[in-house]
Amino acid sequence: MRRAMLAVSALAVAVAATMPAHAKPTKHPTIKLVPPSPPPTPAPPPLPPTPLGKLGNAVTPSAYRLDVTLDPAKELFTGHAEIDGELSAAATHVFLHGNGLTIRQATATTGGNVLTGTWTLLDDETGVAALTFAEPLPAGRVTFRFDYDGVFNKGPVGLFHVKVGDDWYGWSQFESIDARSAFPSFDEPGFKTPYTVTLRTPPGLTAVSNAPELTKTQEAGLDVHHFAPTLPLPSYLVAMMVGPFAVAESMVPPTPQRETPLPLRIISPKPNADRLSFALENSKAIVALLEDYFSQPFPYPKLDQITSPIMPGAMENAGADNYADNIIVMGEDAPVPQKRKFGMVVAHELAHQWFGDLVTPAWWDDIWLNESFANWMGYRIGNAWRPDLHIGSGATAEGFAAMGTDALLAGRPIHQAITMSNQIDAAFDTITYGKGGHVVAMIAAFMGDEKFRDGVRRYMAAHRYGNASSAEFFSAMAEVSGDPRILPAMQSFTDQQGVPLITFTREGAGYIAAQSRYARLGTTPPDTKWGVPLCLRKGVTRQCQLLDGPQAAVAITGTGALMPNENGTGYYRFELPKKDWNALIAGADKLSGNEALAVSDSLIASFQAGRAHATQLETLARKLARNPDSHASAAALNGMEMLRSAGLLDDTATSAYRGFVARLYAPMLAAAKLDLRAGAYAAEDAETMQRRVDMVGALANVAKAGDLQARLADAAAAYLGGDKGALDPMWFDNAFGAWVEREGLIGAQKLMAAALASQDPVLRPTLLGALGSSGKMDVATWLLSEGPDPKRAAEQAKSDTAGLRLSERLGLVRDVTATGGTRDLGYAWVKAHLEDLMGGAGGIFFSSRLPQMLGGFCSVERADEFASELRPRFAGKAGALELERVIERVRDCAVLQSARKDEASAEVAQLR
Repeated sequence: MRRAMLAVSALAVAVAATMPAHAKPTKHPTIKLVPPSPPPTPAPPPLPPTPLGKLGNAVTPSAYRLDVTLDPAKELFTGHAEIDGELSAAATHVFLHGNGLTIRQATATTGGNVLTGTWTLLDDETGVAALTFAEPLPAGRVTFRFDYDGVFNKGPVGLFHVKVGDDWYGWSQFESIDARSAFPSFDEPGFKTPYTVTLRTPPGLTAVSNAPELTKTQEAGLDVHHFAPTLPLPSYLVAMMVGPFAVAESMVPPTPQRETPLPLRIISPKPNADRLSFALENSKAIVALLEDYFSQPFPYPKLDQITSPIMPGAMENAGADNYADNIIVMGEDAPVPQKRKFGMVVAHELAHQWFGDLVTPAWWDDIWLNESFANWMGYRIGNAWRPDLHIGSGATAEGFAAMGTDALLAGRPIHQAITMSNQIDAAFDTITYGKGGHVVAMIAAFMGDEKFRDGVRRYMAAHRYGNASSAEFFSAMAEVSGDPRILPAMQSFTDQQGVPLITFTREGAGYIAAQSRYARLGTTPPDTKWGVPLCLRKGVTRQCQLLDGPQAAVAITGTGALMPNENGTGYYRFELPKKDWNALIAGADKLSGNEALAVSDSLIASFQAGRAHATQLETLARKLARNPDSHASAAALNGMEMLRSAGLLDDTATSAYRGFVARLYAPMLAAAKLDLRAGAYAAEDAETMQRRVDMVGALANVAKAGDLQARLADAAAAYLGGDKGALDPMWFDNAFGAWVEREGLIGAQKLMAAALASQDPVLRPTLLGALGSSGKMDVATWLLSEGPDPKRAAEQAKSDTAGLRLSERLGLVRDVTATGGTRDLGYAWVKAHLEDLMGGAGGIFFSSRLPQMLGGFCSVERADEFASELRPRFAGKAGALELERVIERVRDCAVLQSARKDEASAEVAQLR
């Protein structure tokens, strides 16, 4: 998943153990079920303490049958669940999961006897419940049956529903532990069983689940959709989608790995009906590329790709992936970033069909392997799908961005033991995706592509339709590599926190490369050592060696500057002697996109550590701005923007910096010419198109070029006035931002009306983004008055923003708080509404990343305030680790500002 909550581990089935300190059985109501027979059931024996840890093997589920009535226009759904399993020993109590469910009846059938149970919810955060019987269930085969009701969520958690236009739709999002809010279950990834799903819906709705729909009948005024049994799945991959969807259908042609066509559908809310063909046709090539890589056919009998307007990314439900609308819904004329996202995310989610669905982690501590590998595959296969889009360089950018988090003292390794619920959602972070994907790329590059691929195939073949661990993946890689050093090298990156810093010093004609742990100015991390696959380049000469000691001699021939991270595949930063730095920077306009990103990251990190200078960042900006690779040119101002955002530039230096940007980009844009009309550059190559967009962004948003801002605002006005040809979607961000800048609060209110009137999956979120990030106090004050405040829900239902979805209200709060001019106002609002924001309704990404919106502050005092006021409120929550990271970032920024502001301002003020 490009991405829900647990507290104790995945507690559950057990017959007797010790009650953990946090279990609170006396706080929650017990539902005592009336048996169907007249004689009263004897009172059940008292509950034993719940177990700490995984569910264990007290009950091993073997099959589920789910019959769920879903009317997305209603608040409630109803269900009947049957779970076949094996009880390892006689027991009067069984622990399992079921959160927010009203259990109307629960029974166990064993040995021909039907026993009625009593359901007790033990922990309303984890959904751990006890099913208690008056007499022991014997060991052996057992079938549990439940009749229950549940509540649709407003955000992308569990079963959720949203109104799109005049119609209601429902979707499921069960990762990580929200299947338990849709049906009683043994909700752990280690339990893989077939699921037979029946969905009952109002007539005429489309229903989707993991397996093909076999029949549709009518009962009691409802359509009854019967689906085939699935192949073995964990509960978090079960899918249930219902609504009056638009459906586009086709077949993925046979491939050398698959003899028969694969049924393929794109399924989306009705307003998107005319923009599904791009995804339908282009998904076919991605499936074929993945089949070739894995040397296996697509693992499931059909592929549906469903979209929702409020999904935070995408989810790899087996045979029924779910995506945010704007990842899938587009035409051939879509902007380059949207096409790049389509290629990467679709390849990521479809890679999961093998790596994650076919072979599933046994426990959440190995979810990193799922996501890290799929992240690497997403960029790799996306790049193979459309080389012209240069999707692959995005992996490098994401990996280097992760280093900014990994360099902090507050953090975690990629691979960590998961023993508490808040650790599960926290594991879906930039360390798992960005660092993990980059480490996979580094190992693959060092081993060689074919050997790494052979290791993947060996691992997949050994665990097909089952569960596996990181250790088993590492073992497969060690076997095919023939190099015993590979295993400890991989584990040194997955099992340790931190970013390696490789420092080069000259020695004769060569260098000495020494490793240490990178540290920002004012921090002293613990000593850490890695097995670093070190790949260097000089001119066309490439050399790789494994640096597994403190230092090693490096002798590399060739001409030109030393590039210490060839092709940017290494997960490390580097430091060079000044002469070598200057030579590398001087040729930055000719580096590949990946290498340019590596140079930019390491030079910025060197400045933040107290070594590099602002003048070097400025020289690099001039060079990268002219690099023909759009990823490289987009990174040109990264270093200078770091100085500005960290408050290292005084007023004089800020004015000089804006002038520098204007002088750098204005001639380039004049040469490239600018036409804002829709389709003006339809025949142009993607790289040229994207470079022009980045030039406009630099001039409009950094240089504050008044004439360009006016032109953008005028085009936005024409578009909002009904002339849809006046503005191409590639300019939406810049144009609507310029509109709010010029028109102020009245313009912002018009923009809100336009957003609410639109169901367009690109336009609507862009309009709302322009509002939230305006930086204007009056606009932000108005938006926050419409924030997700339960106490004012009735009043807000009648306001001018009544059509805003919960996720959109949360997004506005995030943007206001993360934007410089409105940051203090946003923080005050967040503090006042923190418990509501932490409730989990925003989904896995919002709850675990909530503190990130506070990361733009730069003050020791503010860091101390976060520590004293917010740390107790986040304790034990999914966002606890992210808060610690924010506290450290805010404090580090203040240290850097104090140490280097005068020097940086003086250097930047001299820019010409």
